[in-house]
Amino acid sequence: MRTDLQIARFARLKPIDRLARAWGVRAAELEPCGRYKAKVRLEILDRLRPRPDGRLVVVTAVTPTPLGEGKTVTTIGLSMGLARIGRSVFTCLRQPSMGPVFGIKGGAAGGGFSQVVPMEDFNLHLTGDIHAIAAAHNLGAAALDSRLYHEEHLGPEVFAQRTGLRPLGIDPASIEWRRVVDVNDRALREIEIGLPAPGAAANDNGVPRRTGFDIAVASELMAILALAKDLQDLRRRIGRIVMARDRSGRPVTADDLGIAGAMTVVLHDAIRPTLMQTMEGTPCFVHAGPFANIAHGNSSIVADRIALKLADYVVTEAGFGADMGFEKFCNIKTRISGLKPAAAVVVTTLRALKMHSGRYKVVAGRPLDPGLVEPNRDALDAGFCNLERHLGIVALHGLPAVVAVNRFPTDDPGEMEHVCERARAAGASDAVVSEVHARGGRGGEALARAVVRACGAPARFRYRYPAATSLRAKIETIAKTVYRAASVDFSPRAAGQLDRLEAEGRGRLPVCMAKTHLSISHDASLKGAPEGFVFPVREVRLSAGAGFVYVLAGTISTMPGFGSKPGYLKLDIDRRGEIVGLS
Repeated sequence: MRTDLQIARFARLKPIDRLARAWGVRAAELEPCGRYKAKVRLEILDRLRPRPDGRLVVVTAVTPTPLGEGKTVTTIGLSMGLARIGRSVFTCLRQPSMGPVFGIKGGAAGGGFSQVVPMEDFNLHLTGDIHAIAAAHNLGAAALDSRLYHEEHLGPEVFAQRTGLRPLGIDPASIEWRRVVDVNDRALREIEIGLPAPGAAANDNGVPRRTGFDIAVASELMAILALAKDLQDLRRRIGRIVMARDRSGRPVTADDLGIAGAMTVVLHDAIRPTLMQTMEGTPCFVHAGPFANIAHGNSSIVADRIALKLADYVVTEAGFGADMGFEKFCNIKTRISGLKPAAAVVVTTLRALKMHSGRYKVVAGRPLDPGLVEPNRDALDAGFCNLERHLGIVALHGLPAVVAVNRFPTDDPGEMEHVCERARAAGASDAVVSEVHARGGRGGEALARAVVRACGAPARFRYRYPAATSLRAKIETIAKTVYRAASVDFSPRAAGQLDRLEAEGRGRLPVCMAKTHLSISHDASLKGAPEGFVFPVREVRLSAGAGFVYVLAGTISTMPGFGSKPGYLKLDIDRRGEIVGLS
């Protein structure tokens, strides 16, 4: 059996300038980065502004399982299917972090005959945006620690006399701006910095303090990149970032530090989306990569805006299940962009539904339980509640939903039709079998037709909460109506943080829930469709630049770690100098 990488290398790629020209992108609006990828300048939006927008379709899924449901595969395959039935279509995807690529998850370019190519470029570095995020973020961290050191070393009066700058009086204990790196590295979660050199008479290394690292895609800068409308909006948002507080509790922003302009300069090119193509030559924007269990989990607004001017249909995906990236797509990204989706696709598999029965456990390196791969109507029905709950979440936001049942070679046709029938009865506008992994766009034609019909139906898109409600009320609304919690337990720390944010006038911001992606609840062990639990909020952080309040539930980590047998063990270079082992 050929690997995804081997299949991808059979694709006949169009030179990127020719692809761009065919889709109405002018040479002056294109910055090629090699033969098969290019940055698109945002000035294109000025020229395209009179054009009407196409229809936006967001792809989500059931709660993820270790088996993989194929959300990105479906996003790409649906786009190719739409092209095959005569619709002009653009795809918009996030850029993958190298942490998961080298870890357990592997690449994120799709799979089989539904991939973005070249898949090596897609998964490794691309045009360097994530590295730019890390550099800009760490520049801000260095500026913060430098300011702290010089003010404390010289004293506020001497510092002001020497520099002409206003002393900020930064409280070291209040600093929330950690450093970032784009790999999984659990050893960096908690560190000490600014320690004196051994035996040194004086410490000129900084102010000693405890801090840590996050993965680069968890940086607020990544969330900002995805939500900024243009370069000037990017600059304004970076300036608003609260990096620390002074000794009176007042916010210290990137603008206060005088570092916001330099951070924006580092991201000058990163604001431009990268143009690539699918295996069947349809265009794809790859831009931004915020995690959905930590940040908002969606690709950029600027990519959506350009794509909607160039095509009749734009297919994008939201990270993880409908309780995660889709909810944030609706209540954060759409609120900022004003671009409302016409329909949603909910991806599932027979295996995933059987796992959500709670009867099976997948162990890496061991064969799957026969109950997951053989006909098992009882387990299928027991786990159907998870799909039903995700359909309900889509319905809460007023959108028609099409269910895509990804087909595996061993899947029973009768079971697949059974799931489709139950999905339609549960409120899906349609449910179809998807074969895009094995057949590319041909395997997505039925799904494409169902999506076109859904987009033609009246949609009554709605947010889950109005901006004017309190932060507590917003959190409780998501917890109770989306997750089906019975109540919310705010820790004393979280309660105090919420009170302070409300007092500072931040109450109108949307909330970004950081929780496990492995359950609709906060507890990864609760499978299927849990309800009636107590939802714990342990901490609340302000992301003033991104424009939301970041709510941490349970034990979510902002820095993943490698497992005992990570994916990087398979990666290497062969005798011809080509990459092998990437999947």
